[in-house]
Amino acid sequence: MAINFDTALGIHPLALQKRTERANILANNIANAETPGFKARDLNFQAVFEQHLSNQTEGLNMDVTQSGHRPGGAVVINDDELLYRNPLQPSIDGNTVEEHIEHAEFMKNSLAFESSFLFLKSRFSGLLTALRGE
Repeated sequence: MAINFDTALGIHPLALQKRTERANILANNIANAETPGFKARDLNFQAVFEQHLSNQTEGLNMDVTQSGHRPGGAVVINDDELLYRNPLQPSIDGNTVEEHIEHAEFMKNSLAFESSFLFLKSRFSGLLTALRGE
């Protein structure tokens, strides 16, 4: 019986990739908290996953040669897919970064990243156990 990593690992490899990209976006927001006119950006994580699952992605598409194959493709986050964050209290200089919100979102993103990472770690441990026949 062949091991299918897509089935075994699920969406967690994609989740790690997108969580990393989101961490970079949020870190950029935090770094520009004092920059006049800077507009805070964020990623709609759910929309990215729905886009991936519905296979409406741009990039490298894979051939489906058998009925058991799932179509796949690269998920690319374009600048138009980033959303602007609406501030609760806009600043006078036009900066929309609210540090407490950015830090909270960064921490939630970090926890979700850690959850996916631990899930993948346990899956790989299980696969290694199966391969060793233990």
